[in-house]
Amino acid sequence: MKRIVSLLFLLAAASASAADGTLQFANLGDFKLDSGQIVRHCRIGYRTYGQLTEDRSNVIVALTWFGGSTQGLAAWIGPSKLYDSSKFFVVAIDALGDGVSSSPSNNAGMPPFTIRDMVHTQHEVLTRVLNVHHVYAVSGLSMGGMQAFQWAVSYPDFMDAVIPIVGTPKLTSYDLLLWKTELSLLGSPLGMKAAADINEMHLHTPAWIVEHASDIDAVMRSHEEALRKIDVNDYASQLRAMIAHDIGSPAAIRAKMLIVVSEQDHMVNPAPARELAAATKSELLILTGDCGHLATSCEQDKLVPAVAKFLAR
Repeated sequence: MKRIVSLLFLLAAASASAADGTLQFANLGDFKLDSGQIVRHCRIGYRTYGQLTEDRSNVIVALTWFGGSTQGLAAWIGPSKLYDSSKFFVVAIDALGDGVSSSPSNNAGMPPFTIRDMVHTQHEVLTRVLNVHHVYAVSGLSMGGMQAFQWAVSYPDFMDAVIPIVGTPKLTSYDLLLWKTELSLLGSPLGMKAAADINEMHLHTPAWIVEHASDIDAVMRSHEEALRKIDVNDYASQLRAMIAHDIGSPAAIRAKMLIVVSEQDHMVNPAPARELAAATKSELLILTGDCGHLATSCEQDKLVPAVAKFLAR
């Protein structure tokens, strides 16, 4: 009896630890992409936070941004944060190509993949590994928002709500100019340094940079160092996925949506998301400050309550 009690205690402790953000891996075997190519020994990183209700009705899926991982996403998860783990069981999933899940840096011969492929692997993690077949909401910031839009059309009955935040259902020509410029730089001697500088230039508005970046060399060095930690081939693989991103017709969308855009976003043009909100009669939250793409951080006092209110309906 003592052995059984001890075993149950250990299992409960492991479960609690896993629900507090421990990195875990789902092994999907040889995973077939939409292109027909195979990701050998595909594995997907994920973290869970909070407690799952008995009826499994309180699951929120949180998706990673370009170049980011669930480790970075953890800052947005917790009581009274964007993804409130005191109310919801939050499943944060690492996207293909982020250096945690299967990526060129950790999977030799990794074929090109799309945003749609990212979503398919996430669906497999939820259904095959976590035994979750319906979730309350799917959400993400930036490239995570692109994945959320894709979820809405790829698995329209899988969730009750979708919250894409500063993402887009389809890139505009301006977005393509930015991402293709970065991609072309990766093959030059300047490589990630130049890509980082271009990336930093577009994260904020010119007005914000003038007001807040008095030492521009320090700002550039900081972003260069941050991107230097990312494998160049991983970075390129996610760039290609975004460049190809297009969810197509929104006719399949059935979930209620709160679409969040930044009015002065210089990195992800807000126009397609606004148009989709109008076409689907979805709720639209517009962040209006001069922080640009990073308005999500600058206007958290507006964003977080709006998301909480939407999820409470």
